[in-house]
Amino acid sequence: MAYELILYKIENGVAYITFNRPKALNALNSDLLNELLKALDEIDGDENIRVLVLTGAGEKAFVAGADISELATFNALQAKKFSEKGHQVIGKLQALSIPVIAAVNGFALGGGSEIALACDFIYASENARFGLPEINLGLIPGFGGTQRLPRLVGKNRAKEMIFTGKMLTAKDALEIGLVNRVVAPETLLEETTKTALVMAAKGKVSLRAAKYAVNKGMDVDLETGCRIEIDAFALTMASADAKEGTTAFLEKRPAQFKGCLNE
Repeated sequence: MAYELILYKIENGVAYITFNRPKALNALNSDLLNELLKALDEIDGDENIRVLVLTGAGEKAFVAGADISELATFNALQAKKFSEKGHQVIGKLQALSIPVIAAVNGFALGGGSEIALACDFIYASENARFGLPEINLGLIPGFGGTQRLPRLVGKNRAKEMIFTGKMLTAKDALEIGLVNRVVAPETLLEETTKTALVMAAKGKVSLRAAKYAVNKGMDVDLETGCRIEIDAFALTMASADAKEGTTAFLEKRPAQFKGCLNE
């Protein structure tokens, strides 16, 4: 379908979503959230897509947060519905079975940081800035920031960021484990795409199983997590990719993964 507030394309098994409101620093409003949800549904239903990359249009912002001009008009009930919509969209993003990379090219504030936190990992340009500044508006994060940030960087660091509303530089974010890599702005998408293509060449069944095992295992005790891994490992062995991967290794040739289960 056609989109107005995001750009959507697929190349070599990698889907790219670009938030496209550069004059508003790609701020999130209800229309953009609805378009993002539809795009994620489209990606979820396309078996040919192996990896998703998210980034922002322009040089200044990934997503600079919620659109304050819309937010300021909400009463408590409307604010609740907006928060629920954000949770629905970001929950859908996190639940995708394929790997998702955030390529953060500028400000990732409020909802922008919350979107990035729901991705599997983050690559950032040197000019990227991260923060949850809602406290400066008399609010708190409303799209999952109070839950995902402490799980990634620890409770105390998350509290400091949320209570003060301060921004982190890309270097600071790297030091606390919020981002995986920091690169020059002009090479951000190139470097992100390199990693995306490496993952896209792997078996889709094993990528799904690995993501499932890691995500589900984080919320349970170690013994239960290991049982999750055992079951996921067994599932991958039922795939044509496992047969191809082991055969290719023994035949000393590159594997050609198709991404399907054996019948």
